[in-house]
Amino acid sequence: MANSGGKRTEKLQVMLNDQEIKAIDDWRFEHRMPSRAAAIRELLSRGLHGKEFGEPHENMASGKFGVATAPDEADQD
Repeated sequence: MANSGGKRTEKLQVMLNDQEIKAIDDWRFEHRMPSRAAAIRELLSRGLHGKEFGEPHENMASGKFGVATAPDEADQD
């Protein structure tokens, strides 16, 4: 959980449903993260550097990408 350094100058807006917020907050508290923003940055870093799920699905609608569902389950709806 290293700080990447540099000043944060961009604000990113992401719309999440209640289940997605709960999943992030549960992970945050389980890992004793200092804030929701820190937890999201850590999860993004892990996702960008991880290889567990392989490549994202192509030609999938934006609404099919979620936080509370594993990537391999997203296309089963």
